[in-house]
Amino acid sequence: MNMNQTKLYFMCGKMAAGKSTHAKALAQAKNAVLLVQDDLLERLFPDEIRTIPDFAKFSARLREALTPIILNYLSHGVSVVLDFPGNTRTQLQWFRTLFENANVDHELHFIDVSDERCKRQLKQRSAALPVGAPWTTDAEFDAITVYFQAPAEDEAFNVVHHARAIVQDV
Repeated sequence: MNMNQTKLYFMCGKMAAGKSTHAKALAQAKNAVLLVQDDLLERLFPDEIRTIPDFAKFSARLREALTPIILNYLSHGVSVVLDFPGNTRTQLQWFRTLFENANVDHELHFIDVSDERCKRQLKQRSAALPVGAPWTTDAEFDAITVYFQAPAEDEAFNVVHHARAIVQDV
C-alpha cells in the first residue's frame, strides 16, 4: 500500500450512536485493520471495569500498549480504523499523536445522533442481552454524555460528518 493512501480512521459520537457499526463497515470498505476498544478491554480486564474511573484507568493502559503497534501498522502502509471513543479533546489528542507521529492522513468520523435516539438504541441493544446481564441505563447514559464534546473547528481534524436523523417508531 502507498503511504499516501495510508490513513488513520477514528470515531466521535455519543454512546449507542452507531460508532462500532460504522467502524466495522469502514474497516471492511477501506481494507483496514480494525481495533475495537470494548472487545479488547473485555478480554484483557474481564469483570474489572465497574465504574467510570475504572474505565479511564484501563483504557489508558490499553492506549499506551497499543500506541507502538498502531504506529507500526501505519508506518508499514496499513490503514487502521480505531473503534475507540474520541468524545473529548483529551481523547482526540491520542489520535492526533498517532497520525502525526506516523506522518499519515486521517479521518475523524463524527456520528451525530440525538440523545433520544441513542437512548432508544441502548434499550434495543439491551433487550437482546441475557437475563441478568449488565446494561446501560438512561441515568448512566446521561452521566457519561455530560463529558461529550463534538469536534471543534479549531482542532483542525479532517471530519467526516454523519448526521443521523431521528427515526420515528412505526
